Formats: sequence, C-alpha cells, structure tokens
Amino acid sequence: MVCDQPRDGPVAGFVKALIAPEYGGAKFTSLQFVLAVEEIARVDVNVASAVLGTGLGLYAINNFGTEEQKKRFLPPFCGTEPKLAAIAYTEVTGGANYDTPDPKVGVQTFARIEGDEIVLNGAKHYTTNASGWDGKGADLIAVVCRTDPAKPPQESLAIVMVEQGTPGVEITGMIDTIGHRATNSPRVEFRDVRVPLSNMIGQPGDGIKMVKSAFSWTCAPIGAACVGRMRAAFEYAYEFAKTDNRSGPHPVIEYQNAGYMLADIKMRIEAARYLSWKAADHFDKTDGQDRELANITKVYASELSVQTVYDAMRLVGVDGYGDKTPIAAIMQDVLCFPVYDGGNMGVRRRALHEMLQEPSYDHLALSENRLSTAG
Repeated sequence: MVCDQPRDGPVAGFVKALIAPEYGGAKFTSLQFVLAVEEIARVDVNVASAVLGTGLGLYAINNFGTEEQKKRFLPPFCGTEPKLAAIAYTEVTGGANYDTPDPKVGVQTFARIEGDEIVLNGAKHYTTNASGWDGKGADLIAVVCRTDPAKPPQESLAIVMVEQGTPGVEITGMIDTIGHRATNSPRVEFRDVRVPLSNMIGQPGDGIKMVKSAFSWTCAPIGAACVGRMRAAFEYAYEFAKTDNRSGPHPVIEYQNAGYMLADIKMRIEAARYLSWKAADHFDKTDGQDRELANITKVYASELSVQTVYDAMRLVGVDGYGDKTPIAAIMQDVLCFPVYDGGNMGVRRRALHEMLQEPSYDHLALSENRLSTAG
C-alpha cells in the first residue's frame, strides 16, 4: 500500500495538473509539469511516482478518449478527495514485447467482447498505484489487453478502463522494492471482470499508439525526477564537504579531488535538467508525437543519476552507505530509474535503434524542433 505521506500531493493539485479545465482540472504544459516533478522528487520521489502513475492511468482518456469518456472518468480526479489511477501494462512474463506480431506471445491479458460488455481475464504486475491508498484498489485502472488471442496486437491491442469495486479484480501480491518504498507495485489479477463496452478507449488495435505515446510522455518527468534525486544527493554532499574535515585540518571541500567531484556532479545535474526541459517542450510542440528526444532523456538522465549519486556516496565516504545520511536511500531510489517505465535496454532497442534504422530519420530534426522521422 502507499503510505499516508504522499496523499497531500494529489490534494495539493498535482493530479489536477494532468486534466484540462473543462473537466475540473488545471492542465499544466509538459514543461510546467517537469518543473513541479523535480521539486517534488527532490524531497520524496514517492509522491512523484504516485502522480506519474496516475498520469499514465489517465493518459489514454486524456488524449484518445471520447468526450463522453472524459466527462465520465476525469472530473472525480479533480475534487478534494485524493484519488489514484494506474496503468496495468506489464505482464507477469514481461512487457517489452507487447506489440510483437506473433499472437501466441506478447500480451496475454484478454478482453472478450460479449454484446455491450467486455470480460477481462489475465494478470499484471508492477502496476503502480493499483492497490490504492488503502489496499482497496486504485480508483481507475487502464488495462492493456488484447481483444482476440488469434489476432496480432496491431489488430487487437486495446486499453480498457476498470473502476474501483468492479468484481473480479484482486491484488494478489506486493512486490517489495529496495527503493521507492512508499510506492506500491502490486500484482493484479483480473478474473471474469465485466465492464461496459464503452470503457474501451478507441478501437482494438489502437492500443499500440496509446501505449507508445503514454510512455513517451513520462520520459521528461522521469528525467526531472532523476534531477530531483541528484539534487538531493548533491546538496547533502556539498554541505558535508563544506562543514566536515574528517578529523583533518581543513574542510573536505578544500581538497582538489573533492572540489572536482562536486563540480562534475553539478555539471551532470544541469545537463539532465535542461535536457528534460527541452524534451518536455518538444513533446508538446509535436502534439505528443515525439519519441526520440523523450526516450533519449529517460535513458540519459536515469543512468546519469546512478553514477552521480554513487559519486556523492564516494565523496561522503562510508557514512554514505549507512542510515545516518540520506545518500544510501537516494541510491536505492535512483537504481529504479534505468529499469522501470520501460527498461533502458528495451528503450534502446525498441525505440531508439528502430528509429535510427528508418529511411526518413533526420539526425538534425531535434535541433530544429521537428520530428526525427516521417512515421
């Protein structure tokens, strides 16, 4: 379960920032959103994760839903009572090959259409927010599924919304992670879950573009979250270096090696911050179609954060490995970034490598705020 501490984030309006004013929200641009994420993550990455998880859960409705679906699902998230949404994407056997053309593999959560109803069966894990604040389930879960086991995802992948309290939804286990300790990552099973056909966003086959777009949207905020955690590590290490002499005659910062290390850390923070800002701005300017800069940002910032926090730990010394300083806990948080929300190995292969192979690829497009490929 998510602990009580992050609940004030959504109450303060961060979830409203995901939703347009006509549905009760206070829609931020992507750039405004990443500015907020950095500040939140500097203090508590769990709040940022809860809000981002909700953003993923609402993304398909926000960007591909009908007017009726938006009016039905979005306003409840704009009240004073904190609510959580989730995306049930990752299969228990993994999620990287969700769009593989072979219908025998890939997504094995199925949505059978029976008249004006959908019947869901399957299991997911690493479903951020799915257990809700109190273990009773998220207020809304976007389930990535296939409507026909005999058809490839290009014809069958769909997103179906499941509301809290729907019979057949069960939280069957909680994955105990070393970082992001107040962010829930449960396994969820769907057993003959019946919802109205009107809960499907778009048509069968539309799920691919919705999934790609949703996980591209999170890339810049994740970059900003990495910056926030790097900042927290830098601020502690910097203050340590100025005030601690390790029983020597001078503060640590007066030693050249320590000063160089702090300078390198600061360079990385600034580089990742401005890359995240540009990625967020570019995502909006391309109407959410950008894939290259978004994924570059996620990979670069996440891997940089691990090296940066490790260097802060080296500077502080063995105390940085214990529980008397925040450095070890920050390291536990940043280790998650390269492997979640689309692991970097898969991002390199499925997004960046494939893009580089496209005949229309233009390596200068990003510098001119254009899309890198024609597709």
